[in-house]
Amino acid sequence: MTDEILLKVSGLRAGIEGREILRGVDLTVRPGEVHAIMGPNGSGKSTFSGVLTGNPVYKVTGGSAIFHGLDLLSLDPADRSHEGLFLSFQYPVEIPGVSMVNFMRAAVNAKRKYFNQPPLSAGEFLKMMRQKREIVELDNKLASRSVNEGFSGGEKKRNEIFQMAVLEPRLSILDETDSGLDVDALGVVSRGMDAYRKSCDGSMLIITHNTRILEHLDVDRVHVMVKGHIVREDDASLIPWIDKNGFETFEREAAEQRAQAEAAAAEQQA
Repeated sequence: MTDEILLKVSGLRAGIEGREILRGVDLTVRPGEVHAIMGPNGSGKSTFSGVLTGNPVYKVTGGSAIFHGLDLLSLDPADRSHEGLFLSFQYPVEIPGVSMVNFMRAAVNAKRKYFNQPPLSAGEFLKMMRQKREIVELDNKLASRSVNEGFSGGEKKRNEIFQMAVLEPRLSILDETDSGLDVDALGVVSRGMDAYRKSCDGSMLIITHNTRILEHLDVDRVHVMVKGHIVREDDASLIPWIDKNGFETFEREAAEQRAQAEAAAAEQQA
């Protein structure tokens, strides 16, 4: 394992409309690692991904996030993307009238412009697109249609993994990517994710509340989030334990810790 750190989150606190959701999150990701953030609904998992990618609805109130040496929280969302941060949505949006070819070529060339590189010609891009399409087993007909328009749920998710393969981000955040996938689609998507990681030493932060997709991947670390806190971190052996026992134990422990902290604070004020 490399000593290089790709993402280091320290004491991250954030919320929305004055309501605190993240309450001091710590997380470290190294190049090529696969991390899973698990937890019950409403635990703050999607808020965490939104804060990292710069969703303006969330307000950061404390802590830091350093991404390959850069102050991530000071960058605007477009620059975070150019620097190598990618977010796969739970519900990918449709963009009628914009072909996948034109959409992806514009995204690739915008990134190249950011790094003062010349744009890819149409021929160069199509050659790269064919190679990446094979990685995620994306049908050529889908690649030539408007972005996600008329796609099934599985096709939309596969299309997002294709975009990830084309852009080769340093860190891909995949928010409930396995939602709505049947067994066959889950296998295709997970193979595409693994191929991306191996092709560019990319890291992944997989946000999910179930273990289905994790069973298809080599996961390095598992983080359990409850009420805006990471309450447990372990290796992949934690996945089958969660599959069998759920999150109730972690929720109970988190409640006990909060009660102890509140009691200690009240005692100090007395």
